[in-house]
Amino acid sequence: MPDRKNLVFLVSRLYRALFFEHERLELRLKKLLLMPYRKILYYLAWALVFKTSKVYNLNWFEKRVYSGSGEDGILEAIFYKIGVVNKFFVEFGYGDGQGYWNSMLLYKKKGWKGIWMDDIDRKTVNPDVHQEFITAENINQVFKKHNIPSQFDLLSIDIDGNDYWVWKALSREYRPRVVVIEYNAKLPPTVSKVIKYEEDFKFDGTDYFGASLLALMKLAKSKGYSLVGCDNSGVNAFFVIDECAGDFYLRNNIEKIYRTPKYGIKKYNFSFPPSNKIMVDT
Repeated sequence: MPDRKNLVFLVSRLYRALFFEHERLELRLKKLLLMPYRKILYYLAWALVFKTSKVYNLNWFEKRVYSGSGEDGILEAIFYKIGVVNKFFVEFGYGDGQGYWNSMLLYKKKGWKGIWMDDIDRKTVNPDVHQEFITAENINQVFKKHNIPSQFDLLSIDIDGNDYWVWKALSREYRPRVVVIEYNAKLPPTVSKVIKYEEDFKFDGTDYFGASLLALMKLAKSKGYSLVGCDNSGVNAFFVIDECAGDFYLRNNIEKIYRTPKYGIKKYNFSFPPSNKIMVDT
């Protein structure tokens, strides 16, 4: 988060020049994205948080330090807005083996504690990672095994397959305030589909994985969460517990929140080949 003193000039110039209507503000900021001033836009986004009661677009805060896309900055903005209760995280899935953690910035720079899990032994890379193959059948037992508190700040799910089913199976005894979960951005926001549940599912490198954004939003609503954003790469969706979600301007506006898939690092993008497997409606 930038120092408040560094925002004075931006607040006095950019804020007054741009902030007069929400829709026109977004159009002007989209034009700024085409210019080489992303750092200015980042600072402007923080200026808006300081000066208003709402977060208008979480994509303005994207910053990548340890995460695969811009999740580090998005989570920083979310927790700046809603605060924390115990600075505890649970994250499972190791970013396709590349070591991208949504919680690492919080752990290293913000004084958070928590637990990482992955289905492959990652001790040589990170000795703090617990090897667990997470399923809908064992998710609650795994949480009890590792003494996860009933209320904590962040749950991050990225297992390239049964993400939807695992979150659905998680007992209401556990109430993370923010949930980050991978969605299948190849499915448009008007479609509510998910892969058929298989306990031993393994990602096969095709577009048959996870669930559509709409399917996840419906599940989230049933659990008391609101969709507040997606990263610009179309990888992760961000959900905030309802009682803390009132200050997010695009809350549950799936048409504006949805992002198309732009998988890959920096300018190297790729797409998963189509699968002949059929997803199920939810």
